[in-house]
Amino acid sequence: MRKTVITIILSIALYANAFCQINQISHELPTQKHRFSLSTTYLSFMNFEEEKTNTHHYELHLGYQLSPKDRVGIKLATWKLFAPMGMPMAEQLEFDEANFYPGRLRETGLGFSYQRRLWKGLFVATEILPQLKTYLDSDNRKIANGFKLYTSYHLGYHVSLFKDRFYLEPQIHCQYWPIDNNVPVAFKVMDDEWNNYFLFEPNLYLGVNYEY
Repeated sequence: MRKTVITIILSIALYANAFCQINQISHELPTQKHRFSLSTTYLSFMNFEEEKTNTHHYELHLGYQLSPKDRVGIKLATWKLFAPMGMPMAEQLEFDEANFYPGRLRETGLGFSYQRRLWKGLFVATEILPQLKTYLDSDNRKIANGFKLYTSYHLGYHVSLFKDRFYLEPQIHCQYWPIDNNVPVAFKVMDDEWNNYFLFEPNLYLGVNYEY
């Protein structure tokens, strides 16, 4: 419980710091146009595996450039898990069916993101995604609903393409979900074997910038 409270407080403080900079933007950048971005992760294009291990992962980010170094955004994501998210990468890549859920878990959420540019294209970012969960049995029938607070912490590099009209952001991120409730017993038995965090996942975001 203490870790959960600390995580929530730190996340709120980070976002408060980002939004407090809005009052300074007009003085720092009087001629800057409003800039928006639309991006997704490469996982949104990887939904061609066999159904047993297909996560049906779809993710969309709408960003707003507060300043040359600060970007805030809205994140929309959905996926279906066939195994616990806290399994280390080595176990996940083995696809050992002994580690599979007795069904599937669909998670869908709408959340927020904040990115801070450190040096040239190097950046850090955090994403907070409250999620609604739907548990399905092996016959694809709903058996329970739940809630998860999913957070992730990123270190990456912004690669500009075509005068920054398009961009790539290769990155490494860590995930942590301090709140995860109403888990059916059969699923909880599987989750309890692993952590409520996942470290050092490689990822690649693909995006487009536009302005008015």
